[in-house]
Amino acid sequence: MLEVANVSRSFGGRRALDDVSFTVGDGRMTGFVGGNGAGKTTTMRIILGVLSSDAGSVSLDGRTLTPADRALFGYMPEERGLYPKMKVAEQIVYLGRLHGMSRAAATTNTERLLDSLELGERAGDTVESLSLGNQQRAQIAAALVHEPEVLVLDEPFSGLDPIAVETVQGVLAESAARGVPVLFSSHQLDIVERICDDLVVIAGGSVRASGSKEELQSRHGGSRYEIELSVDAGWLRDVDGVTVIDFDGGYALFEVQGAAEAGIATNDADATSAGAATNDAAADGAAQRVLAEALQRGSVRRFAPEHLSLTQIFKEVIR
Repeated sequence: MLEVANVSRSFGGRRALDDVSFTVGDGRMTGFVGGNGAGKTTTMRIILGVLSSDAGSVSLDGRTLTPADRALFGYMPEERGLYPKMKVAEQIVYLGRLHGMSRAAATTNTERLLDSLELGERAGDTVESLSLGNQQRAQIAAALVHEPEVLVLDEPFSGLDPIAVETVQGVLAESAARGVPVLFSSHQLDIVERICDDLVVIAGGSVRASGSKEELQSRHGGSRYEIELSVDAGWLRDVDGVTVIDFDGGYALFEVQGAAEAGIATNDADATSAGAATNDAAADGAAQRVLAEALQRGSVRRFAPEHLSLTQIFKEVIR
């Protein structure tokens, strides 16, 4: 497991990172998202040892990273770093050799990766002759050729068409299946939502949210529910502690208040100060009471918590 703990970094008088902490689990695809200037690239460079931090630490499986550990990382920078006039396969073999691989092993891995990334037919072409999308695939092959123990990828899907995204996703998933922690940044939230196991949202140099997709969806959408009835759902507007957000005949999207806001009765005398867990449980109880009343009024075709999209969660946490 890769762990970033309380990392801070300033440039001059500007605080670029402020107490950044998150983990990338073994075999987990972790999406790292944020706007321009949020701190993603700075964080990645500190993980790789390209930049030093003013405070905090980066560790792998509980031990502080050494240069030898980082030599086993695979890194793809956002800026393309391949030699434009060098042939694709020749260059990737060369990079594998720099990581200490034998020529035979580097050649075997290069051929396998280029075939997996659908670049096999372009192995003898120079990098500069490739399209931008194919250059991106070649860069990914360069990051993977030495079979890294950790992958850190800055915008790996930039410039790729939907088919190429699926191809690259499959190659990265193979690394994750071997237990490799994979950290990747992207501005393409739909792609991140589709392929990541975990998510870290950073804004203004601070982590605003982190966790699995399911945890974040539950945390940020847990008080909203969708219901579809065989009868008009307008009666929901008159239910105490319920706010109707969207309504269309028998369909309604509604939000229920937690115990502290709605004054929902519980057996806990300290319910109003018990925190988020109590409020979530109370909100769920209120939603169940809505469901019970709905069943008395007619058949319920659908009832479920609203699952917010990554884009919705992102907008909510960076406000």
